[in-house]
Amino acid sequence: MPRVNLEGSSSIVTGGASGIGEASARQLAAQGSKVVIADLNEEKGQAVASELGGMFVKCDVSSEEDGAAAVLAASEMGPLRALVNSAGLGMAARTVDRNNEPMPQKTFDFVIKVNLLGSFNMLRLSAAAMAKTDPLDEDGQRGAIVNMASAAAFDGQIGQAAYSASKGGIVGMTLPIARDLSAVGIRVNTIAPGLIDTPIYGEGEQSDQFKAHLGQSVLFPKRLGSGEELAFMVIDLITNPYMNGETIRVDGGIRMPPK
Repeated sequence: MPRVNLEGSSSIVTGGASGIGEASARQLAAQGSKVVIADLNEEKGQAVASELGGMFVKCDVSSEEDGAAAVLAASEMGPLRALVNSAGLGMAARTVDRNNEPMPQKTFDFVIKVNLLGSFNMLRLSAAAMAKTDPLDEDGQRGAIVNMASAAAFDGQIGQAAYSASKGGIVGMTLPIARDLSAVGIRVNTIAPGLIDTPIYGEGEQSDQFKAHLGQSVLFPKRLGSGEELAFMVIDLITNPYMNGETIRVDGGIRMPPK
């Protein structure tokens, strides 16, 4: 069975203006897919979409209206075959801080809303559009979804309660959603990245020193991963027709210490 052919298809990448999302969008475009960059950063998102011959849609992933607009834009460029759920954020806070004050509930809620509820929102809307497309092969393949979790889903550090819960939720929903969508020929997989060199760490000499220090805790190779390396796995999960219902760590073998 050959790899899934994305030529002439459309795809959606949330958080596609930078980092892992941008790298995934570039590799999807190289596969012949017209990519919708669904992101809040208009300047960067427009630039990436224009370079790749795709389209930018300003998108809060937790908004039903924004998600529907991204799906409509993709479907107008070709049959929707791929969704990469790469949008996400982290807000570090201890459950009880050093002054013995509880974490604000709104902090926890916001991280869950964007990372977990936002991922499911984009997934359900995209899957509904994929389900209406003609199958690609005799197996009935219609599309593939890749969610982005984190190594923090398994070994979250101090201050990562909200982030780890949101990413653990993504891991937990992967198999049941893959089972749900098997009826319409849509595969669902999740990637759990380790320490990846994305804009979250900032830029400049101080940032480079910090990243080099972090990289020493990686088993091998002793550095942060690149967005491109994560995107290699994204493309594999989309184009390998037998990959389904799995969560794969892409982390250089790191196991995160408590802090």
